[in-house]
Amino acid sequence: MSQDLITIARPYAEAVFARATETDKLDEWGEALEFLAAVASDETVADIIANPAVDHERKAGLLLDLGEGRLSGEAQNLVRLLVENDRLPVLPEIAGLYQQLKAEHDGAIDVDVVTAYALDPELEKELADALKQKLGREVHISSSEDPSLIGGVKVRAGDMVIDGSVAGALSQLANELGI
Repeated sequence: MSQDLITIARPYAEAVFARATETDKLDEWGEALEFLAAVASDETVADIIANPAVDHERKAGLLLDLGEGRLSGEAQNLVRLLVENDRLPVLPEIAGLYQQLKAEHDGAIDVDVVTAYALDPELEKELADALKQKLGREVHISSSEDPSLIGGVKVRAGDMVIDGSVAGALSQLANELGI
């Protein structure tokens, strides 16, 4: 996510989260935002959203028609507000930030783990348990592979990054040696 887009999306995500908490509809809002983000990310819809020749009414109508039966009245109002403020392109960022806020509220954190080789499910569980103990929160791990790491692991949990990869160690050593 681009930092500029996150800066734009944050107030919307926080406002939606506050409203969802207030009305006890965290899951419903999460589903609505996930749906809207998927729609806004569709190449055809994204082209329409970005087209200045398409008026606001038609953009809102398109999203509301696509979301018919899936969006509450408040979610429809959010769509209209985003259209009015030309913020539809940040829907994926709003959804992502909302999910982070919801996870924090639920006492959980999403952790991205990148390894050079496939992570054994048993090892993934051990890593999740260790991170849960360190962070004091429930941990949801998503893992991926990157052979360029050579070995080791890279962990990203929110703003925290732990680079225990061989490539990271070599890079740090080269940096210290001025290479």
